[in-house]
Amino acid sequence: MKSLLKFTAAVAIASMAFTSCNCFKKMAQHQDEVQLTCTPEVLVLNNGTVAADIQVTFPAKYFNKKAVLKVTPVLVFEGGEVAAPTQGLQGVKATGNYAVVSDKETQTITHHVEFPYDARMQQSQLQLRVEVKCPKGPCKEFTLIDANNGAVPTKEELALLAEGGEEADALKVKFGRVIATGVNTLQETLDYSDAMAPEADNYKHVTTVVTKADIAYQINSSNVNAKKATATDDMKALSDKVFENKENDRATQTVYVNGYASPDGPEKFNDKLSNARSESGKKVVEKFLADAGIQIDAAAYGEDWEGFKEAVAASNLEDKNLILQVLNMYDSAAQREAEIKNMASVYNTLKTDVLPQLRRAQVVNSADISGKTDDEMLALVNEGNCDELDLEELLHIAQTKPECAVAALEYAAAKYNDARAYNNLGIAYSAAGQHDKALEAFENAAKAGDTSAELNNNLALAYSATGNTEKAAEYAGAANAKTQALVGAAKGDYSKANALDGYNAAVANYMNGNLDAAKKAIANDNSAKADYLRAVIATKAGNLNEAKTQLDSAISKDASLAEQASKDVNLVALFQ
Repeated sequence: MKSLLKFTAAVAIASMAFTSCNCFKKMAQHQDEVQLTCTPEVLVLNNGTVAADIQVTFPAKYFNKKAVLKVTPVLVFEGGEVAAPTQGLQGVKATGNYAVVSDKETQTITHHVEFPYDARMQQSQLQLRVEVKCPKGPCKEFTLIDANNGAVPTKEELALLAEGGEEADALKVKFGRVIATGVNTLQETLDYSDAMAPEADNYKHVTTVVTKADIAYQINSSNVNAKKATATDDMKALSDKVFENKENDRATQTVYVNGYASPDGPEKFNDKLSNARSESGKKVVEKFLADAGIQIDAAAYGEDWEGFKEAVAASNLEDKNLILQVLNMYDSAAQREAEIKNMASVYNTLKTDVLPQLRRAQVVNSADISGKTDDEMLALVNEGNCDELDLEELLHIAQTKPECAVAALEYAAAKYNDARAYNNLGIAYSAAGQHDKALEAFENAAKAGDTSAELNNNLALAYSATGNTEKAAEYAGAANAKTQALVGAAKGDYSKANALDGYNAAVANYMNGNLDAAKKAIANDNSAKADYLRAVIATKAGNLNEAKTQLDSAISKDASLAEQASKDVNLVALFQ
């Protein structure tokens, strides 16, 4: 800061035509020889800070040996101002403890000055306020001068400055020399939510619910005792489900009877037997569910090798792995049966414990249950009836209807303490510009046990959005390329613009000075913010007719952009 202010003071002195303070007269005569630059001329918001690099080059034999300056860089905006620390410069023979400026050789002084950002700074001026002191004349004590022409204040102005108040503040602004104008706040418009990763819900518009019950048969028989067959708990549960589905206008159901034979005996005989069992089972079910008024379908599947495999796998047979190997080795039913019968030590157990289970007709009720439509779920959220939705429905509607995401996910997170709800709520908050709330939601997702790559990615972006770029860097290393590019952009590094897409890519390329790439990135985006950015790009390129067309389009879609445009330093040329 010392160097900056040395330089800043030097700049101010070099470019002013002092008329009253005698030690500055000669300096004023040669002010055109002093080179002063402020980069950027339009200040830029970067990570909550507005910064400027100021450079001044004094020619040899320029700076008065007895001159002393105090220079204060001040960022002035409507309703306030922020000053950087005051620093001093002095000639080689001046008394004081300020930085000495050579009078014999060319000297360049450069420094970086920063101001914490205030939203009012979008329309602002960075100016230099200069106080001068000479051994003789009216400036024997430090005197605030008009930095634009070097004039000493009149008695009335001195009295005004001494009194303080609004008029004194206005006079100080008038005496300041402007070296940069406005703040480009495009970094603030980066859309971090666009790169955030939601976690999936398990909602299904149609859920298939299957209920099964078996009708058992004796070996080689298709005869069935209807009363006994329908008295089992499984058949009663199936019947209850059928009538429940009938009353549900969201349910579409089918009941069918599948006949099977155990895989022992001749295959052709078992095929006929399974068909007979399906038909006899169908008759039983038709009578049993007669009041349901639904059609019963029947099908025969022959020898039930799949059922045999499942029963063996679930058994405690010592040789079950060997039996399963045989089933996998042979496709022929006859060869499978022969190989298994050769296992004398286990075959008797199979005959008593496994095969009887497969002599059956299986009754299956398959129901497709349609869930609530998106419009129905949206209406419930909007009406404040989130309690009528379960967790998966809340996660689903928040993803498909972003306009209700915050309400749905706030309820889901509070009720279920679900990590997915917290994660997706963080994204919804971020999209609404509530970055502090977004970060809190992501942190709650972590507390709820989420260790996913999605959450890591989102935390990096959330910390960037809140200005904590150091914390963001802790997560960025394991994040995806898009997130890493946005974390960099949050620090003012737009070099990875090619990793971004859409609006964010346009902002990054604009900040890099690549206007063609910026325009291309939002070529298919017809949103209000994209139109607005196209107006900014066109203004920068000098295409003011196009800029006006794009700005008019943006405001027609979002009227609030009119006020934003009136304060936007990027559009000054358009309004001029």
